[in-house]
Amino acid sequence: MEIFNQKIIPAIRTVRELEKIFDTNYEYAVFLDLHIAQVKNVITLAKQNGKKMLLHVDMIHGLKHDEYATEFLIQEIKPDGLISTRSNVIKKANQKNVLSIQRLFLLDQSALDKSIQLIQKTEPDYIEVLPGIIPPLIKEVKEITGKPVLAGGFIRTYSDVERALEAGASGITTSNQELWKKYE
Repeated sequence: MEIFNQKIIPAIRTVRELEKIFDTNYEYAVFLDLHIAQVKNVITLAKQNGKKMLLHVDMIHGLKHDEYATEFLIQEIKPDGLISTRSNVIKKANQKNVLSIQRLFLLDQSALDKSIQLIQKTEPDYIEVLPGIIPPLIKEVKEITGKPVLAGGFIRTYSDVERALEAGASGITTSNQELWKKYE
C-alpha cells in the first residue's frame, strides 16, 4: 500500500518547523519529540492547514508507549499515522485502521534478523529503516518483507536521498530543511 506521493517527508520537532511546511506542497510530515500537552494542538493546527501528520509515538514525552496510549491517540487525537519501534503500538494501529510505520534500527545482522521477524508479526503498512544511508539494507528489507520502506537517519545530501530512492525507498524522512526545499 503506497500512499506517499512525495519523495521527502519532513520530520518536524517544533511548531515553528511545522509552520514552515504550511505553504509547501508536502501533504505528509512526521512530528517528533512532542510533550503530551502539545499533541492535540499540533494535530489540529496541521489539519487546519491541510497537512497530514504522522506521530512518532515513542517520542511523545509523558505518554506510555503501549496499546492503551495508542488507542487514546487514535480515538482522541486522530493522527493520520503512527510510527513506533514497538510491536504493540503497530498492532493496535493496524486494528484501528490507522497507517502504521514500524521503525527499525539496523545496527548489525542480528538486528536485521530480529527486525524481519518483528515485521512478520506486526505487518505494518510501512517500514522506516534507520540509518537510511545504506542502500543495500533498504533493498534487502523491501525484498524480504514485501513492504514499502522509508529511509531515515543520517540522510544529509541530495545524493543520499537519490541513492536511497534508487535502492527502493518509497520516501525519505528527514529534518534537513535544505532537502525539504530542494524536493518541494
